[in-house]
Amino acid sequence: MSDLSKGENIRDRLARGERLSLEEWRSTVLTEGEGRISDPLSTSELCQYADGVRERLHPEGLVSYVIDRNINYSNVCTCVCNFCAFYRPPGHEEGYVLGYDEIFEKVEETLELGGSGILMQGGLHPDLPLDWYTGLMRELKARFEVHLHCFSPPEILGLQEVTGLSYRDILVALKDSGLDSIPGGGGEILVDEIRRKRRTKCDSQEWLDIMEIAHEVGFPTTATMMFAMGETEGHRLEHLEKIRQLQDRTGGFVSFIPWTFQPDGTPLGRLIPDRLPVDDYLRWLAISRLYLDNIPNVQVSWLTQGIEGGRRGLHAGANDIGSIMIEENVISPAGAKHRADERLLRDTIEAAGFRPIKRNAAYRWLQSVTSDQ
Repeated sequence: MSDLSKGENIRDRLARGERLSLEEWRSTVLTEGEGRISDPLSTSELCQYADGVRERLHPEGLVSYVIDRNINYSNVCTCVCNFCAFYRPPGHEEGYVLGYDEIFEKVEETLELGGSGILMQGGLHPDLPLDWYTGLMRELKARFEVHLHCFSPPEILGLQEVTGLSYRDILVALKDSGLDSIPGGGGEILVDEIRRKRRTKCDSQEWLDIMEIAHEVGFPTTATMMFAMGETEGHRLEHLEKIRQLQDRTGGFVSFIPWTFQPDGTPLGRLIPDRLPVDDYLRWLAISRLYLDNIPNVQVSWLTQGIEGGRRGLHAGANDIGSIMIEENVISPAGAKHRADERLLRDTIEAAGFRPIKRNAAYRWLQSVTSDQ
């Protein structure tokens, strides 16, 4: 088959929403490095095909958003990821652990502002026992009617090291205490060559294993990709392939959220000081939507791309624009300074030609489709 006819066949298959293999993706989109091809699909083509997938999966013309708060219960962390501006090592004078009452106040304020969930993540604290976490979940559920989306895989790994319990035992205990779903933090790039360089806490298989067990236990989870941190385009495709394979087995991922490395105040930022241009982000947002044909939702990261980048992402495969982020302490110190309120998110969705609808962290709509939007 000639290169031209092969290219036309790939385009036809993408237009029909057919799945491409990892090798086919490599031969279709790589623009750099050893695997570079002479005529990769353009970003505009990829966005067009991804928009078609979005329309087939979500024909109702709705784009969802969430009002939540990322409560970072502690910044004390035994890991020294070189892309992080948030953590403080144990014993550092700027280290903290929020008390239960402080967390209750933050949750109450979030609900007063119309919040539909609580995202809670923290560092890998070496001294907090499991019952600190399970006790917090029980107290939150007893006091508030709120969806709890907390504790990413590195935190579960950290708890395993603190307690000696299995991942499954820890996840069951958290579920029994009231945890509703698990965020996809710590995914970064699921290629150990990159993870070792970035000093990431868990390796790729540990992250995938924890997510697989979480799905078996009954947690809906999200998956993420933090990119533009020195990896190759081929590494990004490997990441997507691993996510797709796990989703084929479990069906437990409810959403995929790609976002870009923010360099300010991080050790890695001295080596990679520039942010990925929005057009390049949109290219990989579109590839993510096309690649992950088995994950129902894709979220655009307006927090790292700006509100206009968020609007454009709604025509590059995304059907969700994320959260207003009442509080966020991890990405913001690294330079993600964009801000939004509910009105701005809804206006942005409408400006893109869609109807906004509020959801919770498990991507369940909190309004009727027929209600006044």
